[in-house]
Amino acid sequence: MTVKILIKRKVSADKAGELKDLVMQLRALSIKQPGYVSGESLKNMDKPDEYLVVSTWGSVEAWKTWLSGKERADIQGKIDALLGQKTEYEMYQYRD
Repeated sequence: MTVKILIKRKVSADKAGELKDLVMQLRALSIKQPGYVSGESLKNMDKPDEYLVVSTWGSVEAWKTWLSGKERADIQGKIDALLGQKTEYEMYQYRD
């Protein structure tokens, strides 16, 4: 069953460009992963330091495989170091 992953991050304006570059690296890798469907990056209009990535995967298993991958973890570590906090993840599925 298809799942949507909400990936939330907060970053100061002076580090937003670095975050964008790292997120684009993740996107370039993710599109090659089995089960990847789509993704979009959004900036909160009311809170300009908040960013959201909505990622769609063909299954929970496909997402978890990507989440536990070394290449992704390496880039994610750089993102969390840049932010000074852990990235938040939430998983949703379509309602039956």
